[in-house]
Amino acid sequence: MKYSGFLLLIVLLLTGCARAISEESLRLVDRSVSFAMLRENPDKYTGSYVLLGGIIASVRNTKVGGELEIVQFRLDSDYKPEESYNSGGRFLAQSAYFLDPVIYKSGRPVTVAGEVKGHKTMPLDQLDYTYPVLGIRELYLWKEPESYGHPYPYPYYYPFYPYDYWWHRPFRPGPFLW
Repeated sequence: MKYSGFLLLIVLLLTGCARAISEESLRLVDRSVSFAMLRENPDKYTGSYVLLGGIIASVRNTKVGGELEIVQFRLDSDYKPEESYNSGGRFLAQSAYFLDPVIYKSGRPVTVAGEVKGHKTMPLDQLDYTYPVLGIRELYLWKEPESYGHPYPYPYYYPFYPYDYWWHRPFRPGPFLW
């Protein structure tokens, strides 16, 4: 009885350590290929598997399948993109299936394990941008970032708190409250 409780505890701890991308896909990934190398010469790495992540910029669907445009960010130890101001650029992740724009919406973090398919040049604002293209083998869509709004409607705590919360200045209500 003592050992079965211990085994149950071990199993529960191990299931909590699951990663976003499967071990099978991670074994295929060539860790020597960085995004900077891929961005510079995508055709050189055609056929290689890479692990990339970032924030979805847009999603497009055609008769052939779906395509995510992703702003690349470095991955942390759990393979989650770290949002920062240091992006290596953008890449495209292509799927043979429809990618619903409501689910894969702009601003969501994503991690992609995929095969390098080459490059694609498309307009980005007023310039022609060359995107490395990945064929999606495995994709992990992270939870949406939570918005931290104020729980109380404006004016904050009025009449109990006489200062405006954000600017720390005296709160002066409009004539409608007098």
